[in-house]
Amino acid sequence: MNTGIIALAAALSVAISVAFAALAQGKFASSAMEAMGRQPEAAGDIKGSLLIPLALMEALAIYGMLVAILLVGKI
Repeated sequence: MNTGIIALAAALSVAISVAFAALAQGKFASSAMEAMGRQPEAAGDIKGSLLIPLALMEALAIYGMLVAILLVGKI
């Protein structure tokens, strides 16, 4: 019984963290592309400032995977 709950928690931690990170990255990239379309001369600056927030969003997905790995280690 306990094993099933831990496995479910591991699966949910990955699914939720990856889903929300992907949604955030998509919305952020969409807004950046729209801004570059409206102001092409600022495209270089926008691309440069796009990297750090995308990396931080990806880190959230990696943290979810890390939690899942730690939970599976308890099984």
